Amino acid sequence: MNEALVKSDFHFNGQTEVFHGKVRDVYFFGDKIAMLATDRISAFDVVLPKGIPFKGQVLNQIAAYFLDSTKDIVPNWKISTPDPMVTIGHRCEPFKVEMVIRGYITGSAWRAYKEGARELCGIKLPDGLRENQKFDSPIITPTTKADEGHDENISKEEIIAQGLVSKEDYEQIEKYTYALFERGQKMAAERGLILVDTKYEFGKKDGKIYLIDEIHTPDSSRYFYAEGYQDRFEKGEAQKQLSKEFVRQWLIENGFQGKAGQKVPEMTPEYCMSVADRYIELYEHITGKKFVKEDTQNLEQRIRKNIEAAL
Repeated sequence: MNEALVKSDFHFNGQTEVFHGKVRDVYFFGDKIAMLATDRISAFDVVLPKGIPFKGQVLNQIAAYFLDSTKDIVPNWKISTPDPMVTIGHRCEPFKVEMVIRGYITGSAWRAYKEGARELCGIKLPDGLRENQKFDSPIITPTTKADEGHDENISKEEIIAQGLVSKEDYEQIEKYTYALFERGQKMAAERGLILVDTKYEFGKKDGKIYLIDEIHTPDSSRYFYAEGYQDRFEKGEAQKQLSKEFVRQWLIENGFQGKAGQKVPEMTPEYCMSVADRYIELYEHITGKKFVKEDTQNLEQRIRKNIEAAL
């Protein structure tokens, strides 16, 4: 059985604090951080009880690949990746919003539209849209960045009015968001995929804006297969996709949407490995590289050693 890392509790020399997120554990060292992508998986803002083997490695390596491929557009936080599951980077002060950009109407946007919503984060939507339809041009639908609980949709005007981000900074990260999405869509198209929607996070260090966190991973993005997209769309069929949506669908089918009183269905070892296989498939498809499974025995020991050597 492949080991999955669902919890970390390291104490490094020079470590000032640690933050345990839904999926990532961040260790702080002055003006640098070590971000560990664990094998935890979350859906509906709930961390599921079992880990997915190799998921952290997949996420960390995809993010590193795309950070390296977009650094000509915007400076990013990455300094090095000393371990398959770890990135060392600049410590930035994060903006309190996530920049969600959508090229198609699907997922939560479609669910809201189907229930009658015709405005999303201040953007008016026309009648007559169909699920998975491409927008004439991509739309940005930001959310607040919640420390706990659910992120909430918010408009550009509200962000600026509430002082969450200055007008000047917001307009800059908006430009970066469009440019990053365009690059991501182009890279996906070269691999026979459609980058449907994604989210970006930005922060500041010494007055300079950086792209932070992960980008274009299956946790932060949704991909459709380009082949057959149009045919499925015209027939009103579900799209073949590479994203975490298949986990959400499995949960919904088994009576769980993160609501009070609902119980997470049993995640058998076989189910967890099937999810791992989907993550590996996305890695190989999007990067064009063969995924090399790192040894998962003594994971904590390996990670500790590699972080210590990097610092």
